[in-house]
Amino acid sequence: MSQPVSIEARRARMADLIVRLAPSEGYTLSAVDGVAFMRSNRPLVRTPALYEPSIVIVAQGRKRGFHGGQTYVYDAQHYLALAVPLPFEIETEASVEEPMLGVAIRIDVATIAELVLAVDDLRPQADVPPATLFATPLDDRLGDAALRLLEVLSDPVEARLLAPGIVREITYRVLTGEQGGGLRAALTQGGHFGRIAKALRRIHTEYARPLDVATLASEANMSVPTFHTHFKAVTTTSPIQYIKAMRLHHARLLMVRSGLSAATASERVGYESASQFSREFKRLFGRSPVDETRQLKDLLDLAPSVQRVPAVRHALIS
Repeated sequence: MSQPVSIEARRARMADLIVRLAPSEGYTLSAVDGVAFMRSNRPLVRTPALYEPSIVIVAQGRKRGFHGGQTYVYDAQHYLALAVPLPFEIETEASVEEPMLGVAIRIDVATIAELVLAVDDLRPQADVPPATLFATPLDDRLGDAALRLLEVLSDPVEARLLAPGIVREITYRVLTGEQGGGLRAALTQGGHFGRIAKALRRIHTEYARPLDVATLASEANMSVPTFHTHFKAVTTTSPIQYIKAMRLHHARLLMVRSGLSAATASERVGYESASQFSREFKRLFGRSPVDETRQLKDLLDLAPSVQRVPAVRHALIS
């Protein structure tokens, strides 16, 4: 019978695997849809970022998220979970000797819905308020599952056959963990939070199309003032500011990854005025589109996985 792996041995093994799976800084896509590796060989100052609904597990180094006046620390002892697409600010502690190394797993809505129904049928939960995001201690079962995921992602055949099941297990562990009740409440469709979450998912996928707050409110079966109130409770910002941030983050991504000019990127994300785009971009990121693109290309060298398969999507946008 094999002996359980110690916490320190598990962290060291996870870090070693990520170093090999993510040879370059930035975000490296894995061979499995929705899973990406994170690596930073240097500290990164506080900067705006956009995360998809995801689970982020760090093996080495430390990251901090700032949202709504709260600080969320995720490191080798704590993981981060987000229920909705959320712009917030992050900073990273890392060095060449001890880089920040982690894995990000996009939360799949269909998997969540299935697991929530099964969990609540078999183990009814007390009503808890929904949680937009949280950082919570990483227990042994979740840590062991994360290690197994990294091990199978090191082999193309095992990645294709075994990784989806381990991703499902990790999602289950988070849903039934210390703060999983809040995440389940946030991801179900009932109540005000669920209707706002649905609106956020629409904005996240249709940001380049005309988006009218009155229409979004109507689709959520709310008046415009009520929609504003509940929207701000979830995101700490207004619908218009959220839509603007979503477009600007995606434009930044297009300029960095695809080499688009600021004018072209602004059109792609729904801006009609290039000058307005430039003003709002600088207001959010603190630099012009040209300067920000140059900075990010240096810091976030996006490296495709050597085992990459078609239709791989990125779990994080930063």
